[in-house]
Amino acid sequence: MAKTATKEKTKKDGRGKSAVVEKKLPQKKVRKRNQVKKGKNGGTLIVLVEDVNHLGKQGDLVEVKAGYARNYLLPYSLGVIPTDHNLRLLERYKIKVMKAREARIADLKVLADQISRLTTLTIEANANEENHLYGSIGNFEISKALKGKNLIVEADMIKLETPIKEANTLTEVLLALGYGIEAKVNVLVVGVLQATKK
Repeated sequence: MAKTATKEKTKKDGRGKSAVVEKKLPQKKVRKRNQVKKGKNGGTLIVLVEDVNHLGKQGDLVEVKAGYARNYLLPYSLGVIPTDHNLRLLERYKIKVMKAREARIADLKVLADQISRLTTLTIEANANEENHLYGSIGNFEISKALKGKNLIVEADMIKLETPIKEANTLTEVLLALGYGIEAKVNVLVVGVLQATKK
């Protein structure tokens, strides 16, 4: 903090007597930089605004590398710098997010129930006479077939160990819908023979 500087000045009044008048000089402005807080391991502290895979849940105070925070979390609004103002806003925001998360979990449970009622999911693919597929059936094709039945399942939710390469096989596929909710679906790949030109 800068001390208040004073300057003494003598002033003569009309009677010939001098009086000491103190004049206050303006204080120096002290600029305070908003530095990013560092964690115990030297990384940048960030408060997560949304859930980030392999990092933490919304509202967690995490320590990450400076480049990861500066180039990914902050520009994509996945995290904020932990100031008093941001923490207050986050507390208010958490209540809304908890309600939205509960609604999302309820929707995912309904989706898992609908998927479990589905006996088999049939996918047609081109195959040769020995039931070998031209190509393979992977996450994208299973997701597309489920969306065709009005079941919104993204390709990254499907946990398929290896792509399906054989026709006329029944394979059980695990679906990780999120928030620990899982479902299983049986996928039947039907081989369609292509007419060969002679």
